[in-house]
Amino acid sequence: MTLTDVTVTPFDPAAAPPEQRLAVGRLNVDVFAWAYPAEPPLSAEKQALALTHLTPGERAEHVVVWDGGQAAGWGSLSYDTQQNTHLAHARLVVHPQRRRRGLGRALAAALQELARRETRRTLTFVTSDRHPGGEPFARLLGAQPALPMRQSRLQLSAVDPDLVAQWLSRPAGEPYRLHLWDGPIPEEELERVADLMMVMNSAPKGELEMDDWRITAETIRGWQENAAQSGERDLLIAVEDVRSGELVGYTDVSWAPERAAIVHQGSTAVRPEARGQGLGKWLKALMLDHLAKNAPEARVIQTNNAEENAAMLGINVALGFKPWVAITEWQLRLK
Repeated sequence: MTLTDVTVTPFDPAAAPPEQRLAVGRLNVDVFAWAYPAEPPLSAEKQALALTHLTPGERAEHVVVWDGGQAAGWGSLSYDTQQNTHLAHARLVVHPQRRRRGLGRALAAALQELARRETRRTLTFVTSDRHPGGEPFARLLGAQPALPMRQSRLQLSAVDPDLVAQWLSRPAGEPYRLHLWDGPIPEEELERVADLMMVMNSAPKGELEMDDWRITAETIRGWQENAAQSGERDLLIAVEDVRSGELVGYTDVSWAPERAAIVHQGSTAVRPEARGQGLGKWLKALMLDHLAKNAPEARVIQTNNAEENAAMLGINVALGFKPWVAITEWQLRLK
């Protein structure tokens, strides 16, 4: 596949020589360092490993622009074979020193060709204001902004301990109990946790033409296997309503040992019928308390929120989260 003199080559991470996977890993490390020069560096080895990670039902196609043994640009197209079969999610990066030479356009054209081959009608992808060329490129492709998001950070040293103590305080005799899994979720709990996680389907989708996602025990097993291979540490706290035995809310975070100062907040969600009782605040406070006692190297928590998700933004702002990066999820309808 070519655009002018740019050659885009299909790339299979699972079958490729280790040095080629590592070259793509180094490309992602270099792009991250350019956009976030003050941040702890990513691991090229782990970025290479992540290229091979898939969840049950997921497929991925990769393309690379090679410059000798170096990856000058890389793109991927991931999609589910069982649900949201009209969608595919794209990623595309070009080395900062190779930009404005047509590599991005050539990679984008290759990814769109792959999407059409798989009969995917809509592509989604993300840009951030740390990559100022991302939005103009998205508009050049004809994409539409579908979901504006705020990436925020909380300095743990600035957390108000009195506020956390207030949120940890619960009424006596209330019908809730906690489950805390610092590591893999027990096998016997996977079905209940998967059912709970689907509450995230109620989160704002903006203009994204996306059906609800189905999460299964197999899905979580896949996530946990990928995390174990990467050496990632995961923490999930869930609230159970003892009257029904149903899990009604959860929060989860993760971090990498080599970048232990930065904790990534996954989701915090409560079933609609259990909202209005402070369970989201309780879960957030429990997570902060656990990190303070068990993750002494943690300095920052980073999270993404849709700008229209007022409830969760309100909790995060009250805790002291500050906007850090503006992110947009885009949607491109293929012709």
